[in-house]
Amino acid sequence: MTNDEFKVKVQTALDKVRPNLQMDGGDVELLEVTEEGEVKVRLQGHCYGCPFSTMTVKNLVERVVRQEVPEVTRVTNVP
Repeated sequence: MTNDEFKVKVQTALDKVRPNLQMDGGDVELLEVTEEGEVKVRLQGHCYGCPFSTMTVKNLVERVVRQEVPEVTRVTNVP
């Protein structure tokens, strides 16, 4: 799979979690997908800087992305 195909799969997975974040006034932006399978994202809106942002990334974003795209090794929130 090419890097572009990988990014498309990750973006599609992020689109599945986006409605949950938007219900709380937030969103998620895909920043980078590394060759090692790390996905770097930035939470936006009310989710940016929220005390629960780490939990949101691990328990929602990473869980769904890794379920949809098994090649992902981890998801990291970049402030």
